[in-house]
Amino acid sequence: MSKHEKAVRRLLSKPKDFAWSELTTLMASFGYEMKTTGGSGRKFTRSKAGSSFVIHEPHPGSILKQYQVKEFIAFLQQEGRIP
Repeated sequence: MSKHEKAVRRLLSKPKDFAWSELTTLMASFGYEMKTTGGSGRKFTRSKAGSSFVIHEPHPGSILKQYQVKEFIAFLQQEGRIP
């Protein structure tokens, strides 16, 4: 099993300690680029598909909140990136 597959499996388990770095790594592996929208807002876009995902980068820590993990999963499922 590849690192990418392990990361997707971990995401789908909805862990309480999913880190920002894991999110950015997954988004990059799916071909999304991150842009700053102001403050802690981040926008991930994929120019070919014209789709985007907006999320606030957690601070001062790096762990995503549960609602953010669920929104991230829903977005990737909607895009057909994960089952």
